[in-house]
Amino acid sequence: MVAVSNLTRTFVDDAGSFDVIRDASFEVDRGEMVSLVGVSGAGKTTLLQILGGLDKPTSGEVRINDQSLSAMSASQLAAFRNLRLGFVFQFHHLLPDFTALENVIIPGMIAGKSNQECIARGRELLDLLGLTRQGTHYPSELSGGERQRVALARSLFNGPALILADEPTGNLDKKNGQLLLELFQKANRELKQTFLVATHNAELIHGMHRTIYIEDGKIVSK
Repeated sequence: MVAVSNLTRTFVDDAGSFDVIRDASFEVDRGEMVSLVGVSGAGKTTLLQILGGLDKPTSGEVRINDQSLSAMSASQLAAFRNLRLGFVFQFHHLLPDFTALENVIIPGMIAGKSNQECIARGRELLDLLGLTRQGTHYPSELSGGERQRVALARSLFNGPALILADEPTGNLDKKNGQLLLELFQKANRELKQTFLVATHNAELIHGMHRTIYIEDGKIVSK
């Protein structure tokens, strides 16, 4: 479902040019849970940003559901990102003036779905992730673990082909990190959701189906 071919991302500054991603190639099958592992600065975040259409490669290609990201216009890519990709970051990025439910349904509202349809889907996802009672709470009224679960619900809203997670347990304690892993596994099992997760968390790595290792921007094992 995800095919990355000979991907390179080169940055240029006053000191010269350097490759953050170097000729990376790998695939992720539908329904897989894959961890992306490497030391800080290895290129994990840059790679996720390219897969998420938030950055462009210098060369190479990313295809998701057999659609080339580089062939899309800016508006097409924005629509694809909203409908077919989900994002979970280290920080939850919830809007503070919106309730948990309102945060969850934002992708649906952007996609032009009806308010009734969005609310029903949002409540369904909050129920799935154990947040039935928290729907009317604002982010400031939620724990760190609850905020990250709301962020996960938001990422799942449009039934994306792929969820990209960048250090999703980085700000969570061990208990909430384990809970988030269990919810990833539940979404994978019940919703057939595909995940690519950049992480240093050993428990999260062990809970995935397989691991891709990146070193100095190059895929060294997959």
